Parts: sequence; structure tokens; C-alpha cells
Amino acid sequence: MEYTFGTVVVGTMEAVEEKVTAALAGEGFGVLTRIDVQATFKAKLDVERDGYVILGACNPNLAYRAIAADDEIGALLPCNVVLREEGDAVAVRVADPDVMLSLAGADGVAAIGAEARERLSRVVAALA
Repeated sequence: MEYTFGTVVVGTMEAVEEKVTAALAGEGFGVLTRIDVQATFKAKLDVERDGYVILGACNPNLAYRAIAADDEIGALLPCNVVLREEGDAVAVRVADPDVMLSLAGADGVAAIGAEARERLSRVVAALA
């Protein structure tokens, strides 16, 4: 089962992260969390790896509707966007909200997941 979708963007991690953040904002998402996996692995494990960042993206309207439908759905939020260096490019992978929210059985949650996927698909298309 595919649980992510995305694209590859030529550029530096910093430049691609700026593009991703702007594209997310255009669809009503803000970045609530930023985890620099590369730096964490170096600091905690003394392990070198290529750049790898996880952005926790949230659309407040969609999150509000999802939590109103199912109080426990917060465990599946926010929408994670992974940026992974691949040579002179960055792979951008988005956790598929349709798949994530399918774990909840509450009424209306599937429609919220579909709307989130539609918006995030436009983010990916804007990057390609």
C-alpha cells in the first residue's frame, strides 16, 4: 500500500524547503514542527547521513473538523512532509491523508482526508 506521494525537485535543501513552505501556505497549511533528522542523528548517534527534514504541516480548518469528528484523531495529525536530499535534488514525500485518516472510523473523516489529499496534491503539483 502506498502511503506517501510526492515529487523530486532540483535544488538545495534550503531552497526546496522554502518552496514547499510557500506552496503549503498557498493551500492553507502552516508548518507547526520541523525535525532535522540529519542533525539529530549526528548529535545523538554521531551518525552522518544526507539531509532529511520532516515538516509537520497543518491546515487549521481541516484539523478542527477532523478533531470535531473524532477526538482521538490528533494522533494522526499533522500531515507530515518529508524532504530528503538525493544528490543535487530533494525528494518531497507527503504522508497521504486519505490513508492516514482511513484508520479512523468516524463519520465525515474520509471526506476531510480526501480534501486534505486534494490540497496537498496541488502543493506537489506546484513543485513539479
